[in-house]
Amino acid sequence: MPQTISLDKKNYHSTKANKHYFSVSQFKSFEECEARTMAELDGSYTRPSTNALLVGSYVHAAFEGDETFNQFIEENNGAIFKGRGGKYADFETADRMIETVKNDSFCMFALDGEKEQIYTANLWGVDWKIKVDSINHDRKTFSDLKTTQDLHKRYWSTKYDDWVSFVEAWDYVLQMAVYRRVIEENTGVLYTPYIVAVTKQNPPNKAVLHFAESRFGFEYEYIETKIERMKDVKAGEVDPIRCEKCDYCRMTKRTRDTMEIGELIWS
Repeated sequence: MPQTISLDKKNYHSTKANKHYFSVSQFKSFEECEARTMAELDGSYTRPSTNALLVGSYVHAAFEGDETFNQFIEENNGAIFKGRGGKYADFETADRMIETVKNDSFCMFALDGEKEQIYTANLWGVDWKIKVDSINHDRKTFSDLKTTQDLHKRYWSTKYDDWVSFVEAWDYVLQMAVYRRVIEENTGVLYTPYIVAVTKQNPPNKAVLHFAESRFGFEYEYIETKIERMKDVKAGEVDPIRCEKCDYCRMTKRTRDTMEIGELIWS
């Protein structure tokens, strides 16, 4: 790989940074579709922005400070506010979520710390980058704010071969596992991770979530089974596999043969 790139908030999400560093989101993207991920890295494809992502960013910005939040609102004014005044429904929901967390002293205690801190480390033979929502060096903890539909909704996971919560379903355990290792490489101390979760219900529900230590070992083994191929694909040493299901694959798909109907749900 090329020489390590110094990261800041301006270049953290740049193509140059993404080409050099793995991140949890890139790892998950490779799992979903190698072809789409490589197309994003070479600049031939940009994933369309969704309202859900914008709303999530809006909620996160609210906890980074007034200046950051006001700047976010100014930059996305047209998406947040209706032409005749007032906010769109999704952002009214987001305001209720923000208020719910800010009015809960324990949630705010869990989120107390330095915001949006960037760290890098070499793990499993590749360079990783992380940006931590909140890290508290005095308490040796870090936390991440997550939004979800319902705290208690169940999802079927092929990875875990079981019913799981939204935390496992969206690979937040894997995220926290990587973050704690990267932070340990930088500080020499194993920090404790927490998730502050708030729901999109009316009224919103909320919780501060911790992790049993036993959960992380599985995630590290899981990364080890996947990372070598991802590294080879990213380096251009092996051809990426198409998932044939994502937006990129649907857009670029060329049919060449028939499918037996069983392949519709098992492929």
